[in-house]
Amino acid sequence: EFDYYIFILYSQVLKAEDFSPWKGEQQMFKLDIGWPKTPEDFTGRTFCVAVDSLHGLVYVGQRGDNVPKVLVFSKEGYFLHSWNDTVEMPHGIFVWNTETGSSVWITDVGTGKYGHTVKQYSPLGKLLQVLGTPGNAGSSLIPLQFDQPAEIFVEETGEVYVVDGDGGMNNRLLKLSDDYKEIWLTGTNGSGIGQFKIPHSVTVDAFGRVWVADRGNKRIQVFDKVTGEWLGSWSGCFSEDGPYSVRFTADYKYLIVAQLNINRLAILAAPPVGSIGDCVMVHSVQLADETKPHLVDVDMKSGAVYVAEIGAQQVQKYIPL
Repeated sequence: EFDYYIFILYSQVLKAEDFSPWKGEQQMFKLDIGWPKTPEDFTGRTFCVAVDSLHGLVYVGQRGDNVPKVLVFSKEGYFLHSWNDTVEMPHGIFVWNTETGSSVWITDVGTGKYGHTVKQYSPLGKLLQVLGTPGNAGSSLIPLQFDQPAEIFVEETGEVYVVDGDGGMNNRLLKLSDDYKEIWLTGTNGSGIGQFKIPHSVTVDAFGRVWVADRGNKRIQVFDKVTGEWLGSWSGCFSEDGPYSVRFTADYKYLIVAQLNINRLAILAAPPVGSIGDCVMVHSVQLADETKPHLVDVDMKSGAVYVAEIGAQQVQKYIPL
């Protein structure tokens, strides 16, 4: 019986090898089993994670009754503090660093009095700014309204990209100025060019392109950050499961994509300037069953990848080899 299992395992390994053009490819990441130091600090369902590369901090958004909604760790894994005020149901989280300081942006998909908003906090959890109309789902731009905004990306200039929403009435990507006025908007509900079905994650590369995980359409779409013009899409890598999260590695050579339903991190080759082409999966990290990786973030100094896992109710850290 034992020999039979060994044979089955061996044949599965062979099968995987046969289909991989990177047979000699070394592992690109390994799990840091010492992060965090005290995993019991995760007391809810961990939906999102953001790295403050400048100050060596990691912010985690979690949901649950009577749990702190934001946990703060050091990059070494020590729990520092938590905060809870005015966060209802965190979905996405992003750290914005400027010369004058850092702040934490959170998208809130709650349906109560704080929900349907994108909020900016100080590192200690003081509310600084609210985008959207708290408690009211909508599509208006004046006043600004969201319906379950999924994620935000803020450039150094203060310009903001929001994917809205996580299953609500809106399926759109907005670019806002540093004073939160619309610069451009793209997207309606559908599967055509520039349309979305649950735009779930957004990031910007070093070449002026905006990348969106178009989850329900099982593709990534790419736009010009200045004009909002559609530049291309990738669907070839997502037949098994749509992309939940998009983040670049620190050198912008690879795009890391979480695939929640198949418990996988896909590592895709990022195209330089020019044609987007279609995706090439260079590597993948297979997570345990029921881990359910939701959103990821990358430490742009060390290259470490942090994965917020709804199923496992934890954040895991992977370090580049």
